[in-house]
Amino acid sequence: MFKSHVEALRRYARFTELYRQRDRAAQRAIKPLHPDPASWPSDRITVAWLGHSTVLMRLFDTWVITDPVLGRRVGISLGMVQVGVRRLTPPALRVKELPPIDLVLLSHAHFDHLDIPTLRRLPRSAVVVTAPYLGDLLTRFRDVRELAWGETTRVGEIDIEATPAKHWGARMLRDRHRGWGGFLLTVRGRRILFAGDTARTDALRPLAAGGAVDLAIMPIGAYNPWIANHCSPEEAWGMARQLGTGAFMPVHHSTFRLSREPMAEPLARLHAAAGPDASRIVAATLGETWTMR
Repeated sequence: MFKSHVEALRRYARFTELYRQRDRAAQRAIKPLHPDPASWPSDRITVAWLGHSTVLMRLFDTWVITDPVLGRRVGISLGMVQVGVRRLTPPALRVKELPPIDLVLLSHAHFDHLDIPTLRRLPRSAVVVTAPYLGDLLTRFRDVRELAWGETTRVGEIDIEATPAKHWGARMLRDRHRGWGGFLLTVRGRRILFAGDTARTDALRPLAAGGAVDLAIMPIGAYNPWIANHCSPEEAWGMARQLGTGAFMPVHHSTFRLSREPMAEPLARLHAAAGPDASRIVAATLGETWTMR
């Protein structure tokens, strides 16, 4: 197992340097927007993509953030230095610009989803809902709730169900016991799916029995060559269609160099897959705000 991880790191280093120049052109094309959470209404659902899998949501009176990663790098912290993958595009908001967060959703322990430096700057009073066996990484928070797939909890008026995913959860080489997954949020009759990280799977299909999903937040990047753990844009769109999704919000793209596909490719392929339904793709631009009607 150790040798396979070392070889994976070597491959990552080779293709990172190879694609660095290509990424620069894509970075220049990205013009981040700056959300203004203070202007978001409290009688609706409003969301904004802050980068990678970090989404800020106002669900009526509750502020929610998913997989908060807002630093310059993700990886291992060595004192004051963080060693790991460099961010290609800045976050749409810095931590100090966030509203007071009430609820944190953490899909799994990978460094690009569970970032300790970012979490340390969020309110200790925030409720953290996460996958099993992540609690030891989250001791600064007063209320941490680990949910296995199918288990539920309630935060304020939001019902939260842990949903399955085809992925893996280890943070380090030897902690493969950690869980992973996504979350279905139900509030005032609206249903929002944050799928976390997942390859193509039919495991989400049963969620359709509870009614259509109003907003599906789905990962669309890092599929080349990691298709066994990350779905392609076409697969993500297909899974959302199985749920009767009204709006589709793409995440997990255009932020870190985690795979070989060109930086702009996931969004282009997603729009091609959606075809005449591309108007259902929302908040795809970094920092873009979308309000559910």
